[in-house]
Amino acid sequence: MTSTEEQPAGPYGYSGAKQAYLRRLKRAEGQVRGIARMVEEDKYCIDILTQMAAVNKALHAVSIGLLEDHIAHCVVNAANESTETGNPEIVSEKVSEATAAISRLLRS
Repeated sequence: MTSTEEQPAGPYGYSGAKQAYLRRLKRAEGQVRGIARMVEEDKYCIDILTQMAAVNKALHAVSIGLLEDHIAHCVVNAANESTETGNPEIVSEKVSEATAAISRLLRS
């Protein structure tokens, strides 16, 4: 299933940490606005790059957390369902999704 196809409704593995993820993302959003302001104000390039690294680290932490939640919830549930139904494609699909997500994270 691709990201453009309809995904099943939640709850997803990240549901328990949703508020924490939203706080981190809003903090990163504020940092990005601050970086834009720094560029507008012609701040020193190294200072801007330092802030860019901080935003990247924050987003990376959210990405890793979401990936961990996906594996712990979606992949594990698919493995259980696969065992119950005898259909190995169920878990294979979720593992492929996780592998593709890891690949995208490594390329970024």
